[in-house]
Amino acid sequence: MHSLGEQIRARLPYQRRNAASLALLVFAMVLTLSAFAEVGLARDGSIPAGLFVYGGGLVVLALIAYFVQAKFTPYADPLLLPLAVALNGVGLAMIYRLDLDTSADRKAAALAGKKLVEDAADAPSQLMWTFVGIGLFVAAVLIMRDTDKTDAPLSFTPKTAQRYTYLIGLTAVVLLLLPIVPGIGQQINGARVWISVGPFSVQPGEFAKLLLVVFFAGYLVNKRQAMSLIGKKVGPFSLPRGRDLGPIMVIWFFCLGVLFLQKDLGTALLFFGLFVSLLYIATQRLSWVVIGIGLLAVGVFVATLLPFMGHVNQRIDIWLNPKPYFDGGCLMESGKVIPVNPNTEIYQKYDTEGAISPGFTACAELGGEYSDSAQLMKGLYALGEGGVLGTGLGQGEPWRTPLSFSDFIFDSFGEELGLTGLMVLLLIYALIVQRGMKTAVAARDPFLKLFAGGVSFVLALQVFVIVGGVTRLIPLTGLTTPFLSQGGSSLMANWILIAILVRMSHDARKPAPQAIQDEGMTQIVSTR
Repeated sequence: MHSLGEQIRARLPYQRRNAASLALLVFAMVLTLSAFAEVGLARDGSIPAGLFVYGGGLVVLALIAYFVQAKFTPYADPLLLPLAVALNGVGLAMIYRLDLDTSADRKAAALAGKKLVEDAADAPSQLMWTFVGIGLFVAAVLIMRDTDKTDAPLSFTPKTAQRYTYLIGLTAVVLLLLPIVPGIGQQINGARVWISVGPFSVQPGEFAKLLLVVFFAGYLVNKRQAMSLIGKKVGPFSLPRGRDLGPIMVIWFFCLGVLFLQKDLGTALLFFGLFVSLLYIATQRLSWVVIGIGLLAVGVFVATLLPFMGHVNQRIDIWLNPKPYFDGGCLMESGKVIPVNPNTEIYQKYDTEGAISPGFTACAELGGEYSDSAQLMKGLYALGEGGVLGTGLGQGEPWRTPLSFSDFIFDSFGEELGLTGLMVLLLIYALIVQRGMKTAVAARDPFLKLFAGGVSFVLALQVFVIVGGVTRLIPLTGLTTPFLSQGGSSLMANWILIAILVRMSHDARKPAPQAIQDEGMTQIVSTR
């Protein structure tokens, strides 16, 4: 890794790329404004007012972020900020499109007798959270200083976090446990990952993932030599020593605890995958990856055997066969699924005026666990409707899929932009991860290598888990699509993630300080 890092640093352009970053940022903003314009033209035949309110607001925020980056991190990677703005912008445009409940197509669908799905898309709220997220990006860039400038007041460098490894790890654990605290924790859609603070709901796991990256990186920097030692060799794999298996077992039990207490398969998979990936980066031993995958499979298998993990079992059952749960299914203790959809008598029994969820009530009477696969199946139908080129932005019916603005916003893009648009979005994510990994390899400090690599990988793994879930590649989880989904917690955490990569890329790309005088030369000082 060190030799590769030296090669990359030798090829890095030690010059300011602010002009290139500005040009790419302008392209991202044009893309965003075009998306808003297309929504209005396709739906109402005119330029929407949201083009000036939402698009204009994002343009102002993006320019502020650019000028702060250009002044305080002039050698930063020129792609990171424009790519994040592009994702945030098109996500805001889609949420604005879904927020237009009185649009012509919804009225036409209602007149045609089609069943409408009530959504809670909130474009003004998303614009507010975008303001907060970019504000946190600016604050993080201003507070974090260059690695060689540690004397600035009220500031720290990414390297500073290594001194507080265990304190940061403890803080991450506290954040993860907050949702199970009575009074503030909330269970939504079967998973207990939210806390309520007054009128606001926060998902603390989004911030805990960044703190866990710091903790894992700081721990593995000190332990990587011991964990690189070889114990026994089994076939092509060099297994580690038995005494070195302790840390991965601790993390395994910790992730199982998250899975059991919060019933959130996605968060457990994200954290365990993060640790295994950093362990591989630190030791470069493939055996750790094999052990990690094996422990993950064992953990999921154990979870399916526990009776109180009904929500996780249903997610797996729906992944394997979603049809019995369409529009409502009730999982009994015997393992049989009884339909409780609107066509059943027991559903109609509780389908009275003012009833919130007749299917859930009917399932509770039967003594089973309720779940609904309509969300997943409608999302798959939306992807099929989009085809290769999509129906056109503003011309589809993505609002027919529940949670089309948050968990299933990827399917909303798939319906209106098609497979081509989805490939573009995935390519943008891949570019962010690639630039982050390049920063990790070029970093001079071992801790910063792991830090940048972990931050990049956690973004990649989160995208894989949510995209794999909504496309039925893996069981569906409750993670959000970074920068696209509606919600403040994810948006704020991911803008902080971009700020960290921007700062570390600046440190990796800036030229090394020049010596005051050439070595071997003698300086003559006159006393007169």
